[in-house]
Amino acid sequence: MIRLNQLPQRPIAVDLFCGVGGLGLGVEQSGFDVAAAFDSLAFNVTSHQLNFPHTKSIQSDLSTKSGDQLRVLGGFQDIDVDLVFGGPPCQGFSYGGKRDLNDERNKLVFDFARLVRQIRPKYFLMENVQGLMSEHSRPVLDSFVRRMKLAGYGVVEPILVLNSADFGVPQRRRRVIVLGYRNGLAAPSYPVVLTPQSGGTQRRVTVRDAISDLPSLEDFDELFECDTFPKSLPKPRRTYARILRGLELDELDNSWSRAMPKRITGFLRTKHASDIVRRFEKTLPGGVEAISRYIRLDWDSVAPTLRAGTGADHGRHTAPRPIHPEFPRCITTREAARLHSFPDWFRFHGTRWNDFRQIGNSVPPFMARAVAYEIIKLLQPESAE
Repeated sequence: MIRLNQLPQRPIAVDLFCGVGGLGLGVEQSGFDVAAAFDSLAFNVTSHQLNFPHTKSIQSDLSTKSGDQLRVLGGFQDIDVDLVFGGPPCQGFSYGGKRDLNDERNKLVFDFARLVRQIRPKYFLMENVQGLMSEHSRPVLDSFVRRMKLAGYGVVEPILVLNSADFGVPQRRRRVIVLGYRNGLAAPSYPVVLTPQSGGTQRRVTVRDAISDLPSLEDFDELFECDTFPKSLPKPRRTYARILRGLELDELDNSWSRAMPKRITGFLRTKHASDIVRRFEKTLPGGVEAISRYIRLDWDSVAPTLRAGTGADHGRHTAPRPIHPEFPRCITTREAARLHSFPDWFRFHGTRWNDFRQIGNSVPPFMARAVAYEIIKLLQPESAE
């Protein structure tokens, strides 16, 4: 393990297609300084600025910018960047979408390759949906790999799909992780998944570990209009929740500390019609409600993948939100954030539609830091245990 105060100098990273910053938070937690983060959507950049005071958050259409322009915008002109990372928008590859290879957003994978070639970091990390590995989308991934090799980078192969539930996240979420390294440098490894079969003792973090301490909300009608919980939240007892509340030391977290606010956000309630409430009540934990097709969470299991929905440019569809395991309602933003391994100080847009887009499009920070930690070990070998 690398501790923050052991690093002679924190390595420098740059975040492309940053979204709200799930991948970026994990990279920072591994020990990097994220110098700059870029995204084309204003509401993402606004949220990112709130959560990352040590990072320069910039709204920019990366398809129109060169690496040199990003260096100027981000203020890292004379820096040998250690890591460029990011998750180019992936809806054209997603199993949950139309899987349209002609979707304009697919080209952003190649913009990521172009910007890595122009910025010339020591390492790169690209994440995307599992569908990028499918027969339908594999030509795009293969083209990306060829471009990176021609640009002077090795790519760790075979490319793997990682499941966030294997890295301390109470959610079943699979993402393609592509790792690359400048020719002449050591190749990083994928993080090891510890299971009972491999000699590990870790058990999966459950929905109960994540959200059982959060209040029911039924006594707070003001939360139909307000996102902030009006009282102090009860102190959680379970380790995972205590870490996200900042009440217990997370020995793997090398990020800069943030103050925990007195009032936590993300509690805006949904006003369900009475017939929907009755249907939710009849849905068993782990089951699917017959009409909405919403999944009801099971206290003693992991959550399904939290999906993002779509923006106004692609129909403005709200993502299906899981049903709370105990109460007949959909989960709140804060409950979704807990299931994604975001700490309680983390703030989102403040509307359900945008909040769930931000969370659903994010890499869970705990999974991201497990991957980034394998890179930082190569940059600071004298500090690794």
